[in-house]
Amino acid sequence: MHPVSGHSIPALVSAPPRETLPTMYDLPSEFPEEPGLPDEFHDLQPQLLSRTLRLAAYSRENWFTGTDLNVYYDPNHVLWHKRPDWFLALNVPHLYEGADLRMSYVVWQEQQSPQVVVEFLSPKTEREDLGRFYRESDRVVDPLAASFPPPLAPTNTPPSKVEVYERYLGVPHYIVYSRYTQRLRYFQLAGGRYQEQSLRSGNPRIWLADLDIGLGIWEGRFEGKSSHWLRWCDGDGNWFWTDTETAQQQAAAAQQRAERLAERLRSLGLDPDEI
Repeated sequence: MHPVSGHSIPALVSAPPRETLPTMYDLPSEFPEEPGLPDEFHDLQPQLLSRTLRLAAYSRENWFTGTDLNVYYDPNHVLWHKRPDWFLALNVPHLYEGADLRMSYVVWQEQQSPQVVVEFLSPKTEREDLGRFYRESDRVVDPLAASFPPPLAPTNTPPSKVEVYERYLGVPHYIVYSRYTQRLRYFQLAGGRYQEQSLRSGNPRIWLADLDIGLGIWEGRFEGKSSHWLRWCDGDGNWFWTDTETAQQQAAAAQQRAERLAERLRSLGLDPDEI
């Protein structure tokens, strides 16, 4: 195993990167200096995306969703990474090598780039999340801090998020959402470049044809919190339920059946409590 460093690894190896470069167990899971706002929305919204995801063409054991997890993408710079708020990878086991929970997502080990990446705008990250698509109207004001211009980027730094998702990883679907304005933006890879796509007026706002699934904005309560949430739906805009919602619906249906049966028994002169 090569020692981890910030320098390029010479491309003078004959074995494939998967056999020679650091694995998930060798690379850091945390970089405390990274910007971002670890608020409750950033915890709950990815859960809702994962818990409502339905992929008819893939078994549950054949895809992985990651939340705030380092994605290592460049075998020539093994510490370069991005940390998407949420992403979906297809044709990889649900568990790392079928056995372990992931601490990070190492592309040269997994052999698959993410299929979908979703970022949630927060103060100090919007320029990085949107790259060349950023406009001043996208700026998120941090109510807890004074407004300062972003510092100049140092030289010899890793590429931006948009560059990584577009050029290095070739992520087909890049989605950005602001809970502050309920603005949803969708960038689709075409000819190696992201092209911003128009959204539908109703749900699903975004339709991912290759996954046969839609994404829309749902106003409601999730885990006891009311907000405008992103969640998955079918082509007609019918929301997919979480496991908890499914259990609640099944319990309500069972209760209704029991009440109808009890009423039927009473109509026959029988006491359902004595049966």
